[in-house]
Amino acid sequence: MKLVSFRVSTPVGTFTRVGAMHGRSLVDLNMAYTRWLADHGEAQPHRLANAQVPSSMLAFLEGGTSTMSAARQAMGYAVTLDPSATGPSGETIVYATAGVQIAAPLVDPPSLRDFIAFEDHIAATSKRRGQPIPPEWYKAPVYYKGNHRTIIGPDEDLAWPLNTTMLDYELELACVIGRKGQDIAERDAQHYIAGYTIMNDFSARDVQFQEMACRLGPAKGKDFATALGPCLMTSDEAADLGGLSMVARVNGEEWSRGRFGTIHWSFPQMIAHVSRGETIYPGDIFGSGTVGGGCGLELDRYLKPGDVVELEIQPIGVLRTRIVGATS
Repeated sequence: MKLVSFRVSTPVGTFTRVGAMHGRSLVDLNMAYTRWLADHGEAQPHRLANAQVPSSMLAFLEGGTSTMSAARQAMGYAVTLDPSATGPSGETIVYATAGVQIAAPLVDPPSLRDFIAFEDHIAATSKRRGQPIPPEWYKAPVYYKGNHRTIIGPDEDLAWPLNTTMLDYELELACVIGRKGQDIAERDAQHYIAGYTIMNDFSARDVQFQEMACRLGPAKGKDFATALGPCLMTSDEAADLGGLSMVARVNGEEWSRGRFGTIHWSFPQMIAHVSRGETIYPGDIFGSGTVGGGCGLELDRYLKPGDVVELEIQPIGVLRTRIVGATS
């Protein structure tokens, strides 16, 4: 499934709910399961549906395999209904995708780790500093912890940050953890991945370079925003990660192209490393780091106010961000 978080406006407020893509439509999984329960004679379908197929993505992931199984059942049932069918109390079940505001798959994830797992990328950035790849990089997957409170979703604007003169994009794939665990063996780690999404680890390079000269960070140079989306493609639909093509465009012009199969450290290796003596949780996000050639730093080319950045990894989709505001 391609899971999404989407926003629904009601007379009492705006709510973010979990859906699944079906062609040009989006199925509200909680409402679809509620309808399935009602049609099968359940007296309190809303209560049971809220427990089994929660309407927030984090709670959905925390529900584990039983929630995913119920969601698939709900999805299968929803596509058999008339598109105008409603829930037991008249709620919308199926939306036209074009009329829905898609949010980041996880608007407020528990944690965000971003790795530097592509050898071509660390080789290029090390060369810019006149240095070789640090030998320690080959010993274990290296990451930093990002700001999980500044997530933006597809088609959300990014306000120009920190008076930077070197705003950069980073073309990445991210995996989202679906099970709690500790001391996970690499051979078992795949079972802890709920799915994958596109990640743009925006960077203010001048700020980043200044703070990392003190041998800590990155922090302010990246913490202002990370984009995720447009969907969370469940791991069963990602049989061949290595074959995924990764493309970045700015104002429609291709700036970067790479292949995920060039990665040195795999997601299972990252999970095994992070979980050693430490618990990982559903909703934790692991960014792959930038694919080789996948950022402006490697091209000596940076973003400007008004630019539209598109990261595309099919079949996940396109993650689009418009840069607004101006330098001063």
